[in-house]
Amino acid sequence: MTGTLVLLRHGQSTWNELNLFTGWHDVELTTRGEHEAVAAGALMRSEGLCFDFAHTSVLTRAVMTCHLALREMGQVWLPMQRHWRLNERHYGALQGLDKKETTARHGAEQTHLWRRSFDVPPPAVEASSPEHPSNDPRYRFIDRTDLPATECLKDVVARVLPYWTTEVVPQLQANMNVLVTAHGNSLRALLMHLEGISEADIAELNIPTGVPRRYAFDASMKVTDLAYLGDQAAITAATAAVANQSK
Repeated sequence: MTGTLVLLRHGQSTWNELNLFTGWHDVELTTRGEHEAVAAGALMRSEGLCFDFAHTSVLTRAVMTCHLALREMGQVWLPMQRHWRLNERHYGALQGLDKKETTARHGAEQTHLWRRSFDVPPPAVEASSPEHPSNDPRYRFIDRTDLPATECLKDVVARVLPYWTTEVVPQLQANMNVLVTAHGNSLRALLMHLEGISEADIAELNIPTGVPRRYAFDASMKVTDLAYLGDQAAITAATAAVANQSK
């Protein structure tokens, strides 16, 4: 037997609310984001889910979403691992820019290419910039060559999948139930792998904030069942809102 996996995108952040490219910039949850995290925990509890281990990024919005959801489930004591490989995609020089203004300045086609293409990264941020991870103390023990100045989704896949293989898969194979709380693009990278989504199709995949996505596997780690938990009409609306951020 294998355990159950749940993927959860963090609740709305302050820069989500302002419609800014966030990436590795560390921001807090909004009040709505906190409510989304608590609601996700209540939903998972109502589904009878009980976890054995949790994984999250080192960014506050994901860490707090995981904490609030687990607190609502009565599992705040759960063993947890935080790792930079689960961070959001680094948006390079776009971090902090308004998505609509970026579209107006560079055009919808170029902005969409930066946001959603599989292998075209935005312009890189300078090494001296506060937005470069090497200037953030939480990454001080990581080899500087591993820290991105910009990323496309292909780069995110390359850093997320080794973590998935070495850290998460063995737990699932040991029949442990695992919660992974991360970000839109680090989760899109996992979905590509888990669901066999093509490079072309992943561009149109949008993941709503605060909605748990549950997976079941067979002994060979092939997905046998998957579904978002919760009201499907609300999930559809939340997904459409993500898709319209740059419009």
